[in-house]
Amino acid sequence: MSSTRLTELRQQISNVNLALLDLLSERGRLVMQVFEEKQRANIPIYVPEREQELLNELIAHNTGPFSNDTIRYLFHEILRASTDIMEAQQSKCLQVSRATHAEDLVIPFADVALGAAPSIIAGPCAIESEGQLDAVGACLRRHGIRFLRGGAFKPRTSPYAFQGLGKLGLELMKEIGQRHGLVTISEVTDTRLVELVAEHVDVLQIGSRNMFNYDLLMEAGKTGKPVLLKRGLCATIEEYLQAAEYVVLQGNRQVVLCERGIRTYERSTRNTLDISSVPLLRQMSYLPVIVDVSHAAGRKDILAPLGRAALAAGANGLMVEIHPFPATARSDSRQQLDFTEFEAFLKELAWPWAAVDSDLLFPAHAVNVIEKGRRDEVFGSL
Repeated sequence: MSSTRLTELRQQISNVNLALLDLLSERGRLVMQVFEEKQRANIPIYVPEREQELLNELIAHNTGPFSNDTIRYLFHEILRASTDIMEAQQSKCLQVSRATHAEDLVIPFADVALGAAPSIIAGPCAIESEGQLDAVGACLRRHGIRFLRGGAFKPRTSPYAFQGLGKLGLELMKEIGQRHGLVTISEVTDTRLVELVAEHVDVLQIGSRNMFNYDLLMEAGKTGKPVLLKRGLCATIEEYLQAAEYVVLQGNRQVVLCERGIRTYERSTRNTLDISSVPLLRQMSYLPVIVDVSHAAGRKDILAPLGRAALAAGANGLMVEIHPFPATARSDSRQQLDFTEFEAFLKELAWPWAAVDSDLLFPAHAVNVIEKGRRDEVFGSL
């Protein structure tokens, strides 16, 4: 073959490539029109039956020289690319997307806010008594921390484990929050409990197990109260933002995203903290992002390094579990800090209010009985 003939053939191939590129671009524009129609009709983006129908049609008209398998592979990639651009467009259309709201969301609560300066949310895994929660509330207020968390309804893996105090726990949370001027956060586990929890606390928490409970997400959104949504232990970031969308679609933009670790093969921690989710979520959405270091680690000794990493990655705050007597806590005792450990945790973070007099870590009525070891007088009868 002469060099002139080779040059001519290569030019023809280049012309075909450019023609294919034009056709692919035209196909992409048609795909976007299909996407708009699907959105209007509420039809899923990916319909496998339609893909198989297209591939069968192509194979029926294939005259070579490419084999049917090659044609099937090539057009499968084209179809996948079409699905990708529709999904990318859908992500931009989400109401929780950064594309819809450029500025970071700040959720105000009287004289404090979530989403502005970094915040710390702290409290026991489960509310056990008035004395326990009052001691925690006083500790937080002495440190200048204004967000109190505590579980009244506890979804547990074992049906025989402590399930929380229920309504009594909510009543205690409301009372202690008002007593110490704290914003209160507690988990709601069932659609039938949404109204009850909303009556008693400032922020409704949706736990990891319920991230995919869309009915619960919608009911929580309808209350108009802020919703703290934890990432599911096996959820992708896309699935997580879709879950937040269920809340926002109820007319409630007050959503706080909480990364709490995902399940991996690692056994040295309770979960694996996906630190990369923090900058990704901040990039993809305008919603505040906090990190629950206690549930990510499941142990005390690395909470401060994880907290520093989360804040460095751009987190709007941290969630950490504390308890006056962690060793006797009725749930998650290994990951809860006592008040001395909590003070050390704050100091390691270089938290502005970390330096306080240790005598102020407990409410006045509790100091003497704790020093004498009379735990029951602080916690009351369980």
